Amino acid sequence: MVKRRVVEGSAERERRAALAGEASAEAALTIGPSGSAPTDLTAAAFFDVDNTMMMGASIFHFARGLAARKFFKNSDLAGFAWQQLKFRVGGREDPQSVAASREQALSFVAGRSVAELVSLGEEIYDELMADRIWAGTQALAQMHLDAGQRVWLVTATPVELAQIIARRLGLTGALGTVSESRDGIYTGRLVGDLLHGRAKAHAVRALAAKEGLDLRRCTAYSDSVNDVPMLSVVGTAVAVNPDSGLRETARKRGWEIRDFRTGRKAAKIGVPSVLGAGALAGVVAATLAYRRRTR
Repeated sequence: MVKRRVVEGSAERERRAALAGEASAEAALTIGPSGSAPTDLTAAAFFDVDNTMMMGASIFHFARGLAARKFFKNSDLAGFAWQQLKFRVGGREDPQSVAASREQALSFVAGRSVAELVSLGEEIYDELMADRIWAGTQALAQMHLDAGQRVWLVTATPVELAQIIARRLGLTGALGTVSESRDGIYTGRLVGDLLHGRAKAHAVRALAAKEGLDLRRCTAYSDSVNDVPMLSVVGTAVAVNPDSGLRETARKRGWEIRDFRTGRKAAKIGVPSVLGAGALAGVVAATLAYRRRTR
């Protein structure tokens, strides 16, 4: 009986991950870059955001901006910071934590307009995120653009915020967590699940089918062992600023490793082998889960 419940739970998580991936691909908009159209239509690059493209967690920077605007208390922000620290040290999120986050996600912004959160996201990007982009990773993204390929961000952060980051960086678009809305107002529910772990792999596959991409010619970049499913679906995987788990996996599988966290490791970027072979869900979930435990 216990084993059966575990299997059913796993199947439900996979179903939610698939739904999240499909919803993210459906919500993806081609928002850039301006200028010439891509010439290599079957190859693309996929970049994780947190600690890959940007120093730290984009959703935490967003949360800081929201806290400054009195969306929630600073004590809630401290609780979220603790959640992020535990996640980074542990390397993996356990299914129960993810499930609890899903149950609580977005209830804090239910009733708020999508337009309001997008406008705030624009402001907060300028205030707290623009100066935290890794120059080395941005150069890698630009390398793909210069080769005529499309470049997409793939992140658990809300798709609206992900699209802002992609547009500001001149990228093609973004895949992110999709929040349900009706008539431009958030309902307080997610479509499927957070775009995390296996959901990212589902999103990349769904977008590839939609855009006519050959995944064998595509490249994916991430810092986290949680993104191994996404890294495994493309022809070329690159570990950027990797955590210990991903560094070990990359070494075992022969994946390229790029580390921009120190001058010694962040050597100049040439044209590497990668071109040859191939709203609030997280923060609200974490802060509300934290508040529930402390009450």
